[in-house]
Amino acid sequence: MRKNLFMLEELQELDLKIDGRQGERQALLDQMAELDRQVEEARIAVDAKRSELALLEEEKQGLEANLITEDDNIARSEVRQKEIKTQKEYQAVVKEITAARKLKGELEEQILQKSAQSEELAADIAARETDLNSLEENMATRKAEVQDGLERIDRELAADAAAKETTTKAIPASLIKRYQALRERRQGIAIVEARAGSCSGCNMNLPPQLYNSLFRGDDLVLCPHCQRMLLVRQDVQ
Repeated sequence: MRKNLFMLEELQELDLKIDGRQGERQALLDQMAELDRQVEEARIAVDAKRSELALLEEEKQGLEANLITEDDNIARSEVRQKEIKTQKEYQAVVKEITAARKLKGELEEQILQKSAQSEELAADIAARETDLNSLEENMATRKAEVQDGLERIDRELAADAAAKETTTKAIPASLIKRYQALRERRQGIAIVEARAGSCSGCNMNLPPQLYNSLFRGDDLVLCPHCQRMLLVRQDVQ
């Protein structure tokens, strides 16, 4: 049993190493996802600004079309004004021209405002596109570094898995099953040393008779407090 316990301890060290590497691997995957999220967020922001600019340009074109219409209306009214015979008709046409010119002025002001907004937005988009390009270049470098880290961890995990397979084969299946069940319940720690009469897993004192029985190494002994497997080294009293 003693040999099996020490091999279980070796297996646990491998499992803890694998757990750590898998955690590191997940952290790198999360980092990769975060890099993608940052780039995508920047792209979405640029696309939103482009859509905003397109809408502004569409509104500006609509105003310009209305302005052309009002110019045509003014021109036709001025032609009619020359042909009018009565004072009443003349005043009505003058009123139309005055209203049309007022509307034309309002349209011209709105067009100027839209043009200013478009210029400002276009400058903002250009700046954002420059930032996005820089971000993509920087992210490409960082993602390459993360990918290198993932490949390194995968190589290490493969080596650890091979070592674990070799160690597992040398331990009775029933003991492996019990070990795995304990690992799930005890945050990955299934087997611990007993030192100075105490369990190093939960730091509780062990009954003297139980502690002394560990030195014989004949049977599997569990801590009565945390239920972890116990092992003791011969040079420890």
